[in-house]
Amino acid sequence: MPMPQERTYTSEDYWNLPEGQRAELIDGKLYAMAPPSFIHQKLLSELHYAILNHVKSKKGNCEVIPAPFAVNLNADDKIWVEPDISIICDKYKLSDRGCKGAPDWIIEIISPSSTRTDCAIKLFKYRTAGVREYWIINPMKKIVQTYIFDDEEDANMYSFDDEIPVYIFDGLTITISDLL
Repeated sequence: MPMPQERTYTSEDYWNLPEGQRAELIDGKLYAMAPPSFIHQKLLSELHYAILNHVKSKKGNCEVIPAPFAVNLNADDKIWVEPDISIICDKYKLSDRGCKGAPDWIIEIISPSSTRTDCAIKLFKYRTAGVREYWIINPMKKIVQTYIFDDEEDANMYSFDDEIPVYIFDGLTITISDLL
């Protein structure tokens, strides 16, 4: 949900938020981020662990970074988001300030307050910025919506009991119910 505002916010505003206040900057608007629930954090932790273990077992070069982690989505200093999990395979995009440019794979775990932002605004921004794969995990409905943005767009919906194939990593499937 956007924070009340009467002006256009900038990267400087984003980087000067009070300590502990989390928000995202999208098109000049600051979107406040509510504290995550237990199930959100459990999913985040287990997914991070499963993906990181797969990358390490394959001696891969991708970084698997959980939130909070700043992503300057278009590398233009105008959009700063904090995906729940960012998988970045081009280490030249990484700096002390986060990721400059689109991660290869983004996972968002939605809550009632983030549904519109994650399912509409960010979906469009991630698609146009060059994210290759995007997952939206809905713990309330126990579904996962996946999007593949390479070449032709592909969207699929899975239940928590389904084996979900990971597009950017051959041989990796994730069953959400196995993580809980």
